[in-house]
Amino acid sequence: MTLHWKLVVDAADPHTQADFWAAALGYETEDNSLLIGRLRAAGAIGEELTLEHGGRTAFRDLVAVRHPDDSYDPESGTGLGRRILFQRVPEAKTVKNRLHIDVHAAPGEREAEVTRLTGLGASVLRHVREAGGEFTVMADPEGNEFCVH
Repeated sequence: MTLHWKLVVDAADPHTQADFWAAALGYETEDNSLLIGRLRAAGAIGEELTLEHGGRTAFRDLVAVRHPDDSYDPESGTGLGRRILFQRVPEAKTVKNRLHIDVHAAPGEREAEVTRLTGLGASVLRHVREAGGEFTVMADPEGNEFCVH
């Protein structure tokens, strides 16, 4: 049996994180506005659980990005394939990630990709040269480490 999965990332500001990662990966931010409208109309959620972001109504404490080629449920806006969900948590990041994302640049384009990601709000932590190759360790806008190969 194959399981469906998504990567969940804790965040202080899930929408800013989703904006960064959507731009970084070429993913699309999920549009849950139809689902939110139905939930509000049914009295299942109140306005305090939502906000306006990017010109549409979104859940206040979570938002996902999805691969643009993967299918999604048009009724909820939820991706059915490769996704990263950002969820608001009260505590700040305090230690190194135990899990991280590796971004693979086109051959010979790693430095250009690092420059592009820095322009989106990432920061370079260090460059690594090992017997197996070179990569750059970076941090997203909230300090989560990721690597560019």
